[in-house]
Amino acid sequence: MENKTYIGKLGKIAAALGGLLIFVGVIMIGIFALAFFKIIDVSIVANQEQLPLFTWILMTISLLDLGAGIILLYRYG
Repeated sequence: MENKTYIGKLGKIAAALGGLLIFVGVIMIGIFALAFFKIIDVSIVANQEQLPLFTWILMTISLLDLGAGIILLYRYG
């Protein structure tokens, strides 16, 4: 019988990566909300040329977080 409590190397990596990405994602969502409601001004740290880079960074983090979640879902769900 297969032991469901065994976590392999891929599971540990996915869990660590997922936790880090969730943490970073929450911070970035908070920054987005503050910028959206004009509580902070993003132009202080980024000019118009850097905004697409920040958008790509946010999308990359989101996709990595989704990938880690899918790995954990199919591995242990």
